[in-house]
Amino acid sequence: MANSALKPSLLNRFRLSWNHFKSRLLLKYAFSYILIFLIPLTGVTIFVYENAVKGLRVEIEQSNVNQLNQVKSTIDNRMNELQEIAGRIAYDKHLTPYMVNHPYYSLEAIQALANYKASSSIAEDLLLYFHNDSHIYSHRGLANLDVTFGSLYQFEHWNLEELQQDLNETRHPLVRAAENVKVNSRMEPMLVMLVPIKPNDPFPYGTVVYLMKESNLTGVMDSILSDFSGSSYIFSPSGEVLTANSHGISLPQDEIENLATLEPGIHNLKMDGEQYSVVSVQSEENGWTYVTTMPSFQFFSRVAHVQTLILIVFCITVITGIAAALLLAKRQYHPIRDLMDKMRGSGDDASKLRNEWEWIRQTLHNYSAKIDFQEPFVRNQCMLLLLKHGKPDDPEIEQMILSAGFRHPQGQGLYFLAILSWDLPGDKSWQERLLLQDILSNVCLTGTSAQIFGVEFSVKDQFALIISLPGDVDKPIQNQLEQVIEAIQVVIREHSQLSLSIGVGTAYRDLARLNQSFIEAATALEHRIIRRSGQVTYFEQLAELNPSASESFWLPRKSMLKLEQSLKQGNESVTAQLITETIHTIKNEPLQVHLLRCICFDLLNAFLRTASELGMNEVFANMPELTAFETLEELESRLVCLAADICAQVDLNTKTSESTLMDDILVYVDQQFADYTLSLEHVALKFAISTSYLSRSFKEKTGRNFSQYIWQRRVDEVMRLLENTSAPLKEIIEQVGYMDAPNFIRKFKKEIGLTPGQYRKEHALRGATIKRPV
Repeated sequence: MANSALKPSLLNRFRLSWNHFKSRLLLKYAFSYILIFLIPLTGVTIFVYENAVKGLRVEIEQSNVNQLNQVKSTIDNRMNELQEIAGRIAYDKHLTPYMVNHPYYSLEAIQALANYKASSSIAEDLLLYFHNDSHIYSHRGLANLDVTFGSLYQFEHWNLEELQQDLNETRHPLVRAAENVKVNSRMEPMLVMLVPIKPNDPFPYGTVVYLMKESNLTGVMDSILSDFSGSSYIFSPSGEVLTANSHGISLPQDEIENLATLEPGIHNLKMDGEQYSVVSVQSEENGWTYVTTMPSFQFFSRVAHVQTLILIVFCITVITGIAAALLLAKRQYHPIRDLMDKMRGSGDDASKLRNEWEWIRQTLHNYSAKIDFQEPFVRNQCMLLLLKHGKPDDPEIEQMILSAGFRHPQGQGLYFLAILSWDLPGDKSWQERLLLQDILSNVCLTGTSAQIFGVEFSVKDQFALIISLPGDVDKPIQNQLEQVIEAIQVVIREHSQLSLSIGVGTAYRDLARLNQSFIEAATALEHRIIRRSGQVTYFEQLAELNPSASESFWLPRKSMLKLEQSLKQGNESVTAQLITETIHTIKNEPLQVHLLRCICFDLLNAFLRTASELGMNEVFANMPELTAFETLEELESRLVCLAADICAQVDLNTKTSESTLMDDILVYVDQQFADYTLSLEHVALKFAISTSYLSRSFKEKTGRNFSQYIWQRRVDEVMRLLENTSAPLKEIIEQVGYMDAPNFIRKFKKEIGLTPGQYRKEHALRGATIKRPV
């Protein structure tokens, strides 16, 4: 039974919900909200996607430029390293033609070549050749050219005749492109670098030959371009490909040759039918051009996750927005639906109406007809609204008031109120009262141009008269009021013998202030007891009889806020000036004693509140002394002393906070000075302060600026490591966070007077002298 009773209820609720969505008005609301939401969202999504893809592409390409510049710097350093080795060989006394051919000293020459080979990280082998010699020298010893380049190293394209010619005629450093070389029956792509010795000598006497595996150079490139998915090339100044490293994608030879002619920068080119992003940089050291190419489809595969993420967010936002649009549409439609239900409950037939707005118009028309039918009652209610609340905001009620003749054209009218009170209430006078109320309900007095509207209100034995006068009459307002009241008294005497009193309010030019005139008339009527019966009491005359009350006084809120702020800022001079001005203001006011003490304690409370916020609990221990003042001068003296204590506490808190912060910063800098990324901006960001404040406070704390302090810490650490370890100099310099070793050595020598190597030797000599027994 219970289940069978529930089924119709659920069915009715479902029908009501479905009827909501069958409404065309509801569907219009929902569709409008969806469009308002969807159109800007689509535009914003497209804009965000385009900018995200563009930004990611620029980021990837700029990353490739940075990495390629790093590749260039690294390989340039390696090539310069080989030329420096060749320069040292040229001036090495163990590697002269005489020494390498001497039966005894040739072993020292071979060992020297072995040491030079070991000092290079990129050279696979190092050979020394003297012009017009049939032999060549290496760390393995003396060997015939035919044996070295016919058996040990067999080049695919470089024959022995060309080789001897290049060895004897090379006047400038020369690098041959990578080609296959057979080494011990194994093919290995290698590059050859020929450096004439002596370097920069127009008549060199020999050549240093470096053999480098191509994989050494491509390995350097791969280690730096770790996440790169394209191809990389190194071109000589003449456009020859020195080495190439392709990751599964190779280009035709003519396209590769065109890459060598590109200007340094980022290019978007179509090669071999595909779109490529090409990055090119050029070395200023040797004129080599470094180029990377990446197919655009690989780039777009990198941004696929961005596209997917934006699409997911867009779909979720659309679904949420549609749900919100339906909810907002239903909320907006709900009051209209409630009115429709109310109309059906009242018996009106709404089914014949086309939509809800027609129903609203029809309902308003019906109510308008009812109002017209009940116009007298409605007019009395409107007048009561005027008496209680002033001019209403409802336009229809305002229009009714205008149509009744209340408002004068161009706002030139005067409006006031009079209250009639019968002095002898009783049933015998009832008929005469009704007659007078009927006469005075809507009458225009001749000779005064006054329009009178009678209003019944809740007070027994009283009747209100709303009186409207033209405001362009030259007579004084009080005279006009008296003339109107006299005319009303004449009308009353003509139709009744009842004795009554009249209270008259102030006349106003704004109809909205009629409620104030009503209060004033009631107030005047209450004072009729001091007059004889049958007389008129005017509020204006009543106000003149009463002495004016003195205005109350309190300290302005703005002054108090300024005083508290000067205390919190620790500005003692401004605070003292404000105290003096405030006490002077209080002195100039004729205040009663109890009010004066309240104001003084309010002023004292502002100081105590600020002291409490600063944690000055000791102030409250002196409360008896602070409150024991008998004159304003004593209060001023105590407040000045208290202000000085508060400002001193503010200064102390500020200095303590600054000192603690700088101590923390110094500890951090001393721990991180070896980090090459450490900078003034980095430290300022970490401790949430401005760089200018940090720079100024750091110099005040240490006596040096930030850069000088970091440099000195690094120099001290380098000196300590030179004295106590045998680590290579380059490793020590990098360990303290300095990446440019030559620049560090130059600055070190300028400051210390010795190079780091000389400093280490001198310290070692001093240590040996100290340890030597006497």
